[in-house]
Amino acid sequence: MQHELRAVADSVRASARSFFKTGVGEYGAGDRFLGITVPDQRRIARRYPDLLWTDLRALLRSPYHEDRFVALVILTEQFARGDTAERTRIAHRYVSAIARCVNNWDLVDATAYKILGEYLRTHPKERSVLRKLARSPNLWERRVAIVATFASIVHGEFADTFRIADVLLGDTHDLVHKAVGWMLREAGKRDRKALEGFLRTRHARMPRTMLRYAIERFPEARRRRYLR
Repeated sequence: MQHELRAVADSVRASARSFFKTGVGEYGAGDRFLGITVPDQRRIARRYPDLLWTDLRALLRSPYHEDRFVALVILTEQFARGDTAERTRIAHRYVSAIARCVNNWDLVDATAYKILGEYLRTHPKERSVLRKLARSPNLWERRVAIVATFASIVHGEFADTFRIADVLLGDTHDLVHKAVGWMLREAGKRDRKALEGFLRTRHARMPRTMLRYAIERFPEARRRRYLR
């Protein structure tokens, strides 16, 4: 597979990935890119639906972003069609891999709710892992904790989202602020009263970016009232 990825690599495109913040001291520091479009990555991933875990693990440990993305796409598809035992294995492997391998915002956002979130919907006794991840010093584990709750949001269940948002209310990283605000907004799109109930005693303490994302769909006058 890796030879197929490198065949469509573009060094010019790779050098233009500034929105992943790979500079020294930035959140994506050290991440390397081959310069492959997302459609090409997904096309190649579809050619290897049954790739073994040993090969997926090797891709996940690659220094190249696209290798990890493709591995995660395949893992997500294997989870979707897996039986209970296979889903459990994949979910546990995913959690173990977050800090080292699911280590940029696009990798998190494409997989957290599709693997961990969906798994926890049918394994409620294991939902304590979300709080553990939300309290992690690792940025990506914290982002996974909140984005994973999207799986419940689409089914009209907001308790996990509000619970993890509470844990992350004082987080200092902008990528967490955006993710929490995004999930709160998604909850509000389905039940505005529930979101307003959450915001009532918290909006004054929320980071500005988080609040702006959360109330983005509110009427203009209502948004201004919250922002004041």
